[in-house]
Amino acid sequence: MPTLYEKLQHARSEEDVKDIYIKALGLKSYTKGLIDIRTDEIWFEAKEGGKISSYAMFTQLLHYVQDALNKGEIIPPFLAVIDTEKAALMKTADVLPLLKKKSIKWGKSASQYPKQALDEVSAYIGAYFISFKISSHEQEFIQAVKQAIQTGEIIRAQITPDNLKQVFDKWMIMIGREIIGVNEEDYALLFFADVMNDGTLSTHEHLPAELIYINNQPAFSLYQKVYKLNNKEGYRQFWAIYHRPPDTEYRNYLLERRDSLIPLDERSFKGAFYTPLNVVDAAYNKLTEVLGKNWQKNYIVWDMCCGVGNLEVKHSNPRNVYMSTLDQADIDVMRATKTCAAAYRFQYDYLNDDITDDGKIDYSLTNKIPESLRQAIREGKKILVLMNPPYAEAASSVNEESKTNVAKNKVSSLMMNGYGSATRELFTQFLARIYQEIPTATVAIFSKLKYVNAPFFEKFRNVWKAKYLGGFIVHSKAFDGLKGDFPIGFLIWDTKVKNKINEISVEVINKDANPIGEKYFYCVPNEKMLNVWISRPKSNELEVIPLTNALTPATKKDFKTWSDNALAYLTAKGNDMQNANSTYILSSRAYGESGGIYINPENLWQAAIVFSVRRLIKPTWLNDRDQFLQPTGELTDEFKHDCLIWMLFNGSNLTASANDLEWNGKKWSIVNHFIPYSEEEIGAPDRFESDFMVQYLKKKKLSKEAKAVLNAGRLLWQAYFSTTDTYRTCEELKLNRPDVGWYQIRNALKKRNESGDYLPIDFSEFEQVYKELTVKLQPLVFELGFLRES
Repeated sequence: MPTLYEKLQHARSEEDVKDIYIKALGLKSYTKGLIDIRTDEIWFEAKEGGKISSYAMFTQLLHYVQDALNKGEIIPPFLAVIDTEKAALMKTADVLPLLKKKSIKWGKSASQYPKQALDEVSAYIGAYFISFKISSHEQEFIQAVKQAIQTGEIIRAQITPDNLKQVFDKWMIMIGREIIGVNEEDYALLFFADVMNDGTLSTHEHLPAELIYINNQPAFSLYQKVYKLNNKEGYRQFWAIYHRPPDTEYRNYLLERRDSLIPLDERSFKGAFYTPLNVVDAAYNKLTEVLGKNWQKNYIVWDMCCGVGNLEVKHSNPRNVYMSTLDQADIDVMRATKTCAAAYRFQYDYLNDDITDDGKIDYSLTNKIPESLRQAIREGKKILVLMNPPYAEAASSVNEESKTNVAKNKVSSLMMNGYGSATRELFTQFLARIYQEIPTATVAIFSKLKYVNAPFFEKFRNVWKAKYLGGFIVHSKAFDGLKGDFPIGFLIWDTKVKNKINEISVEVINKDANPIGEKYFYCVPNEKMLNVWISRPKSNELEVIPLTNALTPATKKDFKTWSDNALAYLTAKGNDMQNANSTYILSSRAYGESGGIYINPENLWQAAIVFSVRRLIKPTWLNDRDQFLQPTGELTDEFKHDCLIWMLFNGSNLTASANDLEWNGKKWSIVNHFIPYSEEEIGAPDRFESDFMVQYLKKKKLSKEAKAVLNAGRLLWQAYFSTTDTYRTCEELKLNRPDVGWYQIRNALKKRNESGDYLPIDFSEFEQVYKELTVKLQPLVFELGFLRES
């Protein structure tokens, strides 16, 4: 549903603006004048566009109000100005003293106000009206108007745990970006200095930053440096909308969420994702279940990436807790909020500090580790490592979401020999040092599940061995700032028992931390994975055009080569469900995709199976890390042929044909080998360059479900060849050869339907029989062992 702002962008007159606001505000009893709206509670001045300032609009509105006062009319208790970009609200009582003076020299009409009138009104009203930028604050404006009508007061919005992130984002736009020279990671410190102040006094002592006033203008002090605001108007507007400081019951909690307010880029690198308190509760319950009800008394706890202490705030015995973090500012926040005041809190770079050149631990290098913790480690006392470490991964050539420089630390370079790809992950770097430094520790860790079952982590599992004690998984959406839909595990390990990870059972909890089931994760040797089952033909020296989509050449000029007798190219990135949606087929090489496979007549049956089993099961957050395995059941011809037909008519079969694709200064052609019909069957106007699939299918006995798909598909191909498409469609889909592919067929037909210029093409029969084939194949993915039931 369009937002108020989106609707306003289509307004073409002041009348449109008024009607849009009337509907958005739910106004029932009102009168509309030429340029205004009046209710018993509010008098609105409306303008089309956004070029006239709120001060100028209020000047015009006050001209009308002055006239009404002179006539003895009743004035609504609130005044508002609105246009397509902004809105502002003011109590009439606040401006009446100005109007009663009758000192303003108004113009002949409201719109012809003299500059003197604008200056006098502007100087008076600036402290009284609340302004809203509709693109970012439409809900606050609507709420303020409705509350004004209901209560007779302009109620500023409270800052609470529920809206903290949104308030911070708006503070950044209106105030933060007007402060020059601030490091990205320090904006949250200035934000809290501002929020935790009533304009005179701070609610907390010893916060890292401080709100100060210079010549009665707000400024900030941080690390003995003063930061001034470039624009004071944004500051006034922001604090006209929000109430400060927050209620007493919220203050410490809000400060504890500092690590959720780090600007996005820096947070993504540091991996500082706030652990929700309901998930922390679930973790403590799981620790009690696994370690016993006295674990907080019996175990020393060390969280070496504690942030501002979210994982420790539930601990009832903080004198047993050691909390270290990379950022000194986190320590300052904890001291200001008195979070775990009895705990040992100290700055420590766990991935670099106290590591010698030969990969050993020497605490004397920094002397940051408290002596009591060193002694506990030496004596082998019960130590629980409780942590939610960063999830960042070092960059590789095809993983754009990965982070550069993550792997450049002493742990990865000096302490992870034999760990393989795990050296690129921050959270496994933590595990590697813990494994060497505290070899008898119990580790309770929030992390992704890749170290349990991902093929690239087989070397990690060969080195890092521990006894699994229990745990749960929770949806990634429970954590602020995490992208994607995948499970985050809270798993508990006893590292003094060196068991190789085989399979684990976890409790499943939802985003509200309520249990909803159980799931198994299986650790299978790499040689049993599906991605090593299919035959992989070698490349030859023939150069071909690299594609990024069915018909889109790559922008880079790296040459790609083909393979003897190749028909198409299958991309099959990764080996788990999170990569299932990256499975597709092209008529030439895919650019920038690892794990691709040339398809030739010999491995076509395998390619069809790999394609189908990776696409048949819908990815969810629960199965996101499930691995595709080699089949354990018999693969019948019927199953193989069903997969082939399912692949040929899937939306990710991007095989196509085209002439004159331009790349690297030349024109290229691609040939479609995957047409399952002859020219005569579908009424093609000319000869196909390849009839491979027709000949291939002649030898196959198809099931009734596969035949039904093939027959319904034939009708669509016949419909395509029954007429010609517009020049624009032909250019877009490269319809310059008769041997077009399924990608081109279905998209050309959809464009005809959308245009309304052709007889409509009904896809329903095809969709029904294709769904029936899908339903037939889906259970076989599990029955034949490609995925394990969990």
